[in-house]
Amino acid sequence: MIAAAAAALLVVLGTGRAEAIVGPSSEASGEAAGIVMVLNHSGRTAGFCTGVVIAPDVIMTAAHCVPEGADLRVHYPGPGQNPVLLPVEAVARHPDYRPDAIRTRERSIDLAIIRLSAPLPDRFTPMRLSATDGVKPGLPFTMTGYGVTREGDGSSSGRPRRTTLQARAPLSGVLLWAEDSARHGSGACTGDSGAPVMAEGSTTVTALVLWSAGRAGRQCGDLTQALWLGPQKAWIDQILISWGVAPAF
Repeated sequence: MIAAAAAALLVVLGTGRAEAIVGPSSEASGEAAGIVMVLNHSGRTAGFCTGVVIAPDVIMTAAHCVPEGADLRVHYPGPGQNPVLLPVEAVARHPDYRPDAIRTRERSIDLAIIRLSAPLPDRFTPMRLSATDGVKPGLPFTMTGYGVTREGDGSSSGRPRRTTLQARAPLSGVLLWAEDSARHGSGACTGDSGAPVMAEGSTTVTALVLWSAGRAGRQCGDLTQALWLGPQKAWIDQILISWGVAPAF
């Protein structure tokens, strides 16, 4: 059933939370070797996100992308662009993740690590993680995701895109708030949850996209929120070591 549901999702790719890159962006090149799509299916609902490859068989993404009880698959284009769907063997959600945090106004660390049943092909390059200190408003960051490029249009997703955003206030030791300072409407959207955020010019991942907001009733194109990975290093290392995987920092 999951294979059929996932195949249908690959055609539609418009369901799920509103967290891909809308507005001005460019085709991703090198970064595409370090990201995949994470598909989830539960009952009549399905969704998709972006995942960061941190080991040949380990993916990092947002915890809300891998809900409890959902059937999960990692997708990437195989030979001839035919879709490949890899089963997920294990999921570790951060112990401080709260699925209802928005409603209950609780602090939540929306982060998860998943282990695949088989390694990805050699063409995928695991991305390194890094902590970032001393962020100031206006500091540029690059994000790369698989989400939609037109809000509400699932057919505009499925290809990795990149864009540059700038840090803005409020400054936080837990979350990065970023925006398109040119006000051209660029930012995360449906399918970009779990996407990697890097300081401009860097190849190490410092944050993970979680959420987006827009203007005039829209959900994308104005504000992008991401989770700093540095403060979560101890937990990330703990999970990787328990799986026999070298730390990603």
